[in-house]
Amino acid sequence: MSSQRRRGRFGIPPISSPFALLPREVAVLAAVAFAVAIGFGIVAPAIPVFARHFGVGKTAAGAVVSAFALMRLVSALGGGRLVERFGERVILSTGIFIVAGSTGLSGLAQSYEQLLVLRAVGGIGSSMFTVSAMGLLFRVSGGANRGRAASLFQGGFLVGGLVGPVIGSVLTGISLRLPFFVYAVSLLVAGGIAAVFLAHVRLRNGADPAPAAAAEEPVEESLGVREALRSSAYRAALLANFGTGWALFGVRMSLIPLFVTEAEGMDVDVVWVGIGFFCSSLTQISFLMYAGRYVDDVGRRPAMVRGGLIAGVAMLAVALSTALPVYIGAMLLFGVGSAFLGTAPGAVVGDVMRGRGGRVVAVFQMSSDSGAILGPLLAGALADLFSYGWALALTASVLFAGVVMSARMPETGPAAGIRDRA
Repeated sequence: MSSQRRRGRFGIPPISSPFALLPREVAVLAAVAFAVAIGFGIVAPAIPVFARHFGVGKTAAGAVVSAFALMRLVSALGGGRLVERFGERVILSTGIFIVAGSTGLSGLAQSYEQLLVLRAVGGIGSSMFTVSAMGLLFRVSGGANRGRAASLFQGGFLVGGLVGPVIGSVLTGISLRLPFFVYAVSLLVAGGIAAVFLAHVRLRNGADPAPAAAAEEPVEESLGVREALRSSAYRAALLANFGTGWALFGVRMSLIPLFVTEAEGMDVDVVWVGIGFFCSSLTQISFLMYAGRYVDDVGRRPAMVRGGLIAGVAMLAVALSTALPVYIGAMLLFGVGSAFLGTAPGAVVGDVMRGRGGRVVAVFQMSSDSGAILGPLLAGALADLFSYGWALALTASVLFAGVVMSARMPETGPAAGIRDRA
């Protein structure tokens, strides 16, 4: 690969077809991610409302959502072990069909207890899908294109996540059970796509070895979690992903809406919460292609540093000002940072892992899920004790901690001399 492809003027990658060198399997995984995300978005508005349909309180209704997330977290390592034993493709399809079955049955639930158990089972299937899909993504993409692959995969999730709730709100108005059935169908479509188009794949090991023959598993032993944790790059990826879960999936979803509608000096309608979120998501999607190319052509380390700094500054901007234009601008800025943080840490894990590496990927997933659970709790407690500003400043500090560790890690991508032999 020439230096011109790696860097354009001022260190910015030149414009080219960003996904021209990606294998077909990456597009298939992105399509599966879209089908899963749009279905989840469809059912998300209906879950707490359907739970309340059984006469339970708000806390019990929220527990249905929490049960799914909790089981995703606690079952991740088990899913990683299954991946290492049976392979990514088998566990990916199995996980999708478990979520499909549990979701369809949730739509038929006759009691709150049935709904709670079925959503918990769905969380296990979701964890199996996520760990296996990410592991397969890292193995089918070469080191020189892993950032692009991660950005396309994330794009599938994000676009599906934007479209799904819109459809879900309409379906929920028709019937509280209908979104569950539609979600189950979308999952069956995703599982069918995976089963048909991922039957024969070209797998890789580690950062950038030559691909193995189609449908053959490389014989290289999988990297263990303890060995992976010896890598400062892997530890930096975990902390950056923890910060992403804390800020993007935790505090942004739980605390920012309260800040916008309740903080002294804001005094704006709740509709601005949705506008800010939409701007953030749209910006993140728009920057994903650029971020993926930057991760591959400039480096994982500078991408993680840049993403963490931008996202952290965005949180500080919200913390220090109650002006509506600052909030909108900060959400736009946060979307840019999230594009880098959604691609670079995963590319690092793909560089570090060896073989199937199910548990290595599982711990990476758990870092984000842990941040999404702890962030709202700790930041929320700080907001109750002091102010929203202190809570958002803590969130920025978590992101900046990832920046410090990322700045000290060795480069693992093309900037370190990796070449794609495919």
